[in-house]
Amino acid sequence: MIIVGIDLAGSEKRNTGICILNEKLEAKCFIVHKDEEILEMAERFKPDLIAIDAPLSLPKGRKSLEKKEKVHFRECDRKLLELGIKFFPITLGPMRTLTKRGIKLRKLLEKMGYRVIEVYPGATQDILKIPRKNVSLSGLRNGLKKLGIKIEKRRISHDELDAITAAYTGYLYLKEMAMSLGNKKEGEIIVPSFYGKKRVKQILIKNSKSTKGC
Repeated sequence: MIIVGIDLAGSEKRNTGICILNEKLEAKCFIVHKDEEILEMAERFKPDLIAIDAPLSLPKGRKSLEKKEKVHFRECDRKLLELGIKFFPITLGPMRTLTKRGIKLRKLLEKMGYRVIEVYPGATQDILKIPRKNVSLSGLRNGLKKLGIKIEKRRISHDELDAITAAYTGYLYLKEMAMSLGNKKEGEIIVPSFYGKKRVKQILIKNSKSTKGC
């Protein structure tokens, strides 16, 4: 089993973190920049799954990000909000370029025959109760190691740590220890089911009721 985790940057001028994770949870990380490098990495490792940290679809009813519209959230985004997980809307500033690149890359990888899922490392880290990169890089690294992930003994950048988190989410997905938020038609975000599916539903129902009462 090979999973590729990608912490995608909005621009090819910025660092994109890549993690190659095997079934023994041995992680090998790289920094790349161009789409071509990502595609070459996929062809080199032939992964069973590619987990990308970037929006890979548009909200229902929205055809592009260029034209201003009232629709800003997908169902999966709303589920994150209901779970109390913070994120940047896909229509916000720099997120627009990331979303465009993510959608383009997904289509290219799927055309090459690869299975691609959307993940969000921040959500995985919150659910697994390990620090996000903006809280503590060392805490994030140690938290990933406690999950059994074998990380290279060198300085690992925040891009690579998020890529490891993305790959681990993909690992849980293949092990049927993850669940999807949203729907297949509009787009799904895969998150760990460590809350338990029943617990997640309880949180969503509770928050939905409190929102209606506002």
